[in-house]
Amino acid sequence: MRLPSATASSSFMAAPPSSSDLMRVNRIGSGFGSSVYKVHHRPTGELYALKVISCIHEDSIRPKMCREIEILLDVNNPNVVKCHDVLDHNGEIQILLEYMDNGSLEGIHIPYEPVLSDFTGQVLSGLFYLHSRNIVHRDIKPSNMLMNSMREVKIADFGISRFLEQTMDLSVGSISYMSPERINTDLNTGQQNIYRYAEDIWGLGLSILELYLGKFPFSGGNWWSVMTAICTSQPPQAPSTASPEFRDFIACCLQRDPSRRWTAEQLLRHPYITQYELKVETEDCPSLYVHEIL
Repeated sequence: MRLPSATASSSFMAAPPSSSDLMRVNRIGSGFGSSVYKVHHRPTGELYALKVISCIHEDSIRPKMCREIEILLDVNNPNVVKCHDVLDHNGEIQILLEYMDNGSLEGIHIPYEPVLSDFTGQVLSGLFYLHSRNIVHRDIKPSNMLMNSMREVKIADFGISRFLEQTMDLSVGSISYMSPERINTDLNTGQQNIYRYAEDIWGLGLSILELYLGKFPFSGGNWWSVMTAICTSQPPQAPSTASPEFRDFIACCLQRDPSRRWTAEQLLRHPYITQYELKVETEDCPSLYVHEIL
């Protein structure tokens, strides 16, 4: 697989749509302190996604949050959801995003390895781009992997999670994909800055294994049991029924020691990714899996 460019595209970016021209169609997602709406741009008919963050109540924090998120306006990669505008409007942070019409990969079962390899390679391309620009996502999980009708998979919500963490309580959803060293800072051994990108690789490995299995790899019904399993149990492995390449790929991601995890650049050259050089076409997939995915 050809490595993606580590630099942003130089293509001309049009001015963002005016908020007064946007009409909310319906709510398409929600999380702690935030909701996502499909919106219609009246003058052009274009569809966008509008993420509205309402849990930041301090007036002094919202402008700072807007300024930092505005950095994401320069992010331009085919495997990262495009951020078009950031507004502080009526006490809310509003983020205008590219609309992905097939939603997220959350709850999808993809046991067909060629399809999963294609999707994994796309996410890795986005991660490599973000990491090359010194951006750590910090919340890689299936619900932040979005797909459109062209079967393009893109990373969403990058750069936003760390702001929301300051306002939310721990829950199973907020810690399930965290790396061991992020939960237990003693595992960092003073090198958290050196291996800070490795936490995204851990989240990627868990997410891809979850998509393959059709269930979350760790057991546990509450945040404490999940957190304990992540920090003390052996990392989950792909089943013996999977290909050797897939089992090794997951092992390269789910190393307890962050220094032993492969980087996004290394993983893009892993045999599990490179053995499927051509993008998987719909007719190559068993109809059941295509129905589940699309």
